Amino acid sequence: MPVKVDVEKVKLAVRNSQPLAIKTYTLPHETEEYLEEILTIFLEELGQKKIKDQIAYCMRELAVNAKKANTKRVYFKEKNLKINDPEDYEKGMSTFKQDTLENINYYLQKQKEEGLYIKVVFHSKGKNLILAIHNNVEISTKEQMRVYDRIARSRSFDSLEEAFSLVLDDSEGAGLGIVILVLMLKKLGLDEDAFDIDVENGETVARLTIPFSQVHLENLDQLSREIVEEVEELPQFPENIVHIQKLISDPDSEISDIARQISMDPSLTADLLKIVNSAQFMLPKRVDNIMEAVKLVGLRGIKNLLYSYGTLKILDHQQQELWDHSYKTAFYSYNLARSLRKKEILDDAYVGGILHDMGKIIFSNVHPHLMEKITNFCKAREMDRDLFEDLSAGLNHAEIGGLIAEKWHFPDSLVQSIRYHHEPFECSDEHRDVVYTVYMANAISNVEEGILLFEQIDKTILKRFGITSEEQFNVLMDRLIRAFENEKVRSAREAQRAERRD
Repeated sequence: MPVKVDVEKVKLAVRNSQPLAIKTYTLPHETEEYLEEILTIFLEELGQKKIKDQIAYCMRELAVNAKKANTKRVYFKEKNLKINDPEDYEKGMSTFKQDTLENINYYLQKQKEEGLYIKVVFHSKGKNLILAIHNNVEISTKEQMRVYDRIARSRSFDSLEEAFSLVLDDSEGAGLGIVILVLMLKKLGLDEDAFDIDVENGETVARLTIPFSQVHLENLDQLSREIVEEVEELPQFPENIVHIQKLISDPDSEISDIARQISMDPSLTADLLKIVNSAQFMLPKRVDNIMEAVKLVGLRGIKNLLYSYGTLKILDHQQQELWDHSYKTAFYSYNLARSLRKKEILDDAYVGGILHDMGKIIFSNVHPHLMEKITNFCKAREMDRDLFEDLSAGLNHAEIGGLIAEKWHFPDSLVQSIRYHHEPFECSDEHRDVVYTVYMANAISNVEEGILLFEQIDKTILKRFGITSEEQFNVLMDRLIRAFENEKVRSAREAQRAERRD
């Protein structure tokens, strides 16, 4: 069972400027969560919670590197290799990664038996937070030089794209992770002097010194606005759809006028009928004309469908994987809203799901290979990729999407679904149901795709959907997956029947 954090003890350590040390031999996932919870309390007490994600990454990276260093020592000892001998070192490292990955529990047990530990020390000192990660094997001169080489090479990087473009030797603990750590410090307004690694009293100590007086998060909002302005080829929202939306919003408009205007665009008509006949609306019979569709779906439903239709026409369809994720999230979002019996948000939940990643699709066009590299990196380390997407070139895809939605005069419910689908508690009370539903649907999709862990989903929102355990979550996810697969089969059959009719 995970150890419960003694919140008052942690707060007392912060207030009295006393170091707080946590010692572990194998650094299991539960201990990583425990350490992050302590860090959160420290930063809250110091009024610096806004930098928690960045500091948590740095702490985790250094702790994992310390564990790898301990594993390396027991591995070399078992192979009768001397870690400080250049030939032995090269020989050992050629097989270290593969051998230890295949039998990691054995080597973790060995290092525990030999008393090799990782100790994380939290210490608030004046206006500084000091994080020190100790392990009781001494770093070799060669290893230390490799770390400093990574730091030196990081000085010239301004974005993850540059870092990922390097050919880095990932057989070492200090590789790409250290480069990203330095980039993370840069985003906090700090230089590499905030990080140090050395030998002290027989231990290797990696130390982060965070002077809060120097910390300033880069203005992501301003950078996001700049990229929206820079995407010059991004057109205005389609004029014919804007006209139809105005008709829908006009209380004097007749349904026949709206249906006639839609019918003037054969492509729009065909696409809207396809969506209307999908499982989303669960209509008792197939609808073959727009007039009937408008009556059955309602003006608000048609208006929302026009937002998603217009967006899909403008944005690049080459990002098929992102669109597939968006359609799945829309399906999950709609069904979650229906399970909550929130009939009034069904349309917004569906369209919010389709459009939640529109900023990422634009981001992917600017940096076509970066998203894949970020995903692979985070999968390998079981980390949430949101922080890295924001770090990349200083851009926040959710904010970019929200700004573009505003530029196209989308309603507030959709703007907030896009802007806050990773930060749901930032939304307004009025649109909380929609934003929470899109957040939850996106989280389920991400867990299914292996890029998010259940533990990373906000517990408050899970409870809102009646989820208090991972088992309950898995039951819900499996049900949604099956329903989505059935819908794909049904849609394929419907498409075949439509082709035969044509």
